[in-house]
Amino acid sequence: MSRIRSKNTKPELLVRRFLFAYGYRYRINVKSLPGTPDIVLKKYHTVIFIHGCFWHRHECLRGKMPKTHTQFWEKKFTKNQERDLEVRNQLKMMGWNTLIIWECQLKPSRRAQTLEEINYWLNEAYLNQFRSDSPIPYNQADEDEEFLAAEANPAEEPII
Repeated sequence: MSRIRSKNTKPELLVRRFLFAYGYRYRINVKSLPGTPDIVLKKYHTVIFIHGCFWHRHECLRGKMPKTHTQFWEKKFTKNQERDLEVRNQLKMMGWNTLIIWECQLKPSRRAQTLEEINYWLNEAYLNQFRSDSPIPYNQADEDEEFLAAEANPAEEPII
């Protein structure tokens, strides 16, 4: 276990390269915040944790319980999950948005989709900073208008 790195892992580097290429500027491993987040985007008031599936007990194939010393591992994993939940609650109380990216989401088959979702999520978080201060809440649509922007209004006649 001494060879397991906690900083500058391959999944972290993938996400950091993507963010930098898209113009996001960030700090890494900020010790003044609870849990020492992997990536901190102050402008977006967002922290990103990149979790290993094994260590943080993701529900995928990599998150399986080892077959030996199960009591030790169960205790360790439970403690990790409790600490993760506590850190997220502390950050939420401080007003930070948290985003968790799992190691398996950065496999080559899912990487592009995951990175684009990060971009979308950060843009949404940035816009929400301004929406909460506006007199007209943009994020609350009327209940009668439940259609997408790309769809035609169902009440209107189609134009032929």
